[in-house]
Amino acid sequence: MRRIPRRLSLLLPLVLLAAPAYAGVRLTVDGVDDPLKAAAISAVELSQYARRDVSDAQVRRLYERAPDQVRTALQPYGYYDATVTGDLQQVGKDWQVTLHVKPGEPVKVTTVDVQLDQTAAKIAPLRRAKRAIEQLKGQRLDHGVYEQVRDALSAQLTANGFLDARLVTHRVEVTRANHSAVVKLAWDAGPRFRYGKVHFDGSQFDDGFLDRYVPFKSGDYFAQDQLLALQQALNGADYFAVVNVLPNIDEAKDGVIDVTVQLAPAKRSIYTGGPFIGTDTGFGVRGGLERRWVNHRGHKWKNELVVAQKLKTLSTLYSIPMPGDNQRSYNAGANFRDANTATSQSRTLEVVGNETRQWHGWTRTVGVHALSGTFTVGKRGSEPDNTPGIERGRSTLVFGEASLLRKQADNPDFVHRGWLLSMAVRSTAGGLLSDASFSQFTADAKWIRAFGAESRNRLILRGSFGITHTDKFSALPPQLRFFAGGDRSVRGYGYQSIGPRNSDDRVIGGTNLLVASTEVEHYFTRNWGMAAFVDTGNAFSATDYRPKIGAGLGVRWRSPVGMIRVDLGTPIHDNRAHGIQLHLVIGPDL
Repeated sequence: MRRIPRRLSLLLPLVLLAAPAYAGVRLTVDGVDDPLKAAAISAVELSQYARRDVSDAQVRRLYERAPDQVRTALQPYGYYDATVTGDLQQVGKDWQVTLHVKPGEPVKVTTVDVQLDQTAAKIAPLRRAKRAIEQLKGQRLDHGVYEQVRDALSAQLTANGFLDARLVTHRVEVTRANHSAVVKLAWDAGPRFRYGKVHFDGSQFDDGFLDRYVPFKSGDYFAQDQLLALQQALNGADYFAVVNVLPNIDEAKDGVIDVTVQLAPAKRSIYTGGPFIGTDTGFGVRGGLERRWVNHRGHKWKNELVVAQKLKTLSTLYSIPMPGDNQRSYNAGANFRDANTATSQSRTLEVVGNETRQWHGWTRTVGVHALSGTFTVGKRGSEPDNTPGIERGRSTLVFGEASLLRKQADNPDFVHRGWLLSMAVRSTAGGLLSDASFSQFTADAKWIRAFGAESRNRLILRGSFGITHTDKFSALPPQLRFFAGGDRSVRGYGYQSIGPRNSDDRVIGGTNLLVASTEVEHYFTRNWGMAAFVDTGNAFSATDYRPKIGAGLGVRWRSPVGMIRVDLGTPIHDNRAHGIQLHLVIGPDL
């Protein structure tokens, strides 16, 4: 081993003693709260050394800079006269830095001068954006808020067709002596562009067919939200796998912009199938065939077969889209239904023709139904049809129906804020072509709000209402009577197991319905949660309303195939019903 020279060995301890000692910094800022406190901490360079070594000389040098850094950090919030003092102490090998901040009197906006072309200023969205800037007057100067409202007006100019708009003046003049600020903004809006022609590339349909989805006409003023509406309408039509709406801004001439829509057809035929389970239907399988378009005029055809323990259906629906921007279509279909609930059995054939369209934000449907079949009500289990107390019937009914449906949701897969409202009116024309006359109104509503930290909780309210007037209740099949109980009614009871009873104490349904539900969910992880619920209500006739109550707990799983809800409910204070009922529902919130 090579020896260290003696002279070097004598110098080595001195070198080691002279080596700098490193330590960390603990920074505290008092006198202000967030967001001022957070801004001050992030601006001070010392905050970067909380977990990094720093020499004594560095600490002292950075400490001297800290007051100016804090004062600069507070200026965007309107505090231009802040005073900052501090303490620097060594605690062990670390340093404790405390900065005492007095923000002082804030600067307030005393004058706001916004210059905007008269043509642009008359447009409602731009007028609102201009008013938002003018409302800065009298407020504490906040550069972040100023930039936000300034940029919002620039964005509205672009969104409303002023594509050459320029911000020519943008100044904030601060006078520290009297703590005042003057905001000066001016735009040169330039010409307002209009739409030209819309070109569809890659469409499989006849020329002119897709014009019904365009929410504007050639010559209308350009508006970005209309381009988004066009894209959403074409996606919603379910004809295309790719939809790109591209305004040809670079090729605009004389203030006119053509729009190119790039399309790629979706798969024409869709085959669906698979098992499913629900406590209202039992275990079953379903299969379907849908033709997204039957011909070059965009007609659609959909067929579905459902075979379950308690429900069997076979349905077909043919749709003919019509011109216009309201997504209007004529529909004709038929549905065979064989249903078996806790209290009834029915086997019916229904033929329907209707028109659907978008109407003031609602989906409106108006049509005629012809319903014919046999049914029994009041049945318990597998009793024979001739058991005393069971009511049997056969009827044919022809009635009109009008319905409205509207829903909003921030996320269709898992709603944090959303609601649904649907209403329907049905009526025969007296006894024309029908074994009984009836008129009926139904309404269903659902409301969802997330709350709490990270929106891990949801409050879900639900309600149903129905009323019927008829001259012959016994001729109404089960699907036109009201029952309560089941997954989407009063949990703790079987599907359609509660309602008015006949003289033999058998549930036969009623002419009216009133049900309400309150549910609270809490999610432990992103996909797993639990629920507690209370449901109440019943079907009834006349004014003999006797609500039933069901309550319980459930598990929620956001599975790859959708939300899965498993609930255990029990009747409350009901001498007729006891025990625990399992409820299983798979599907979206709304």
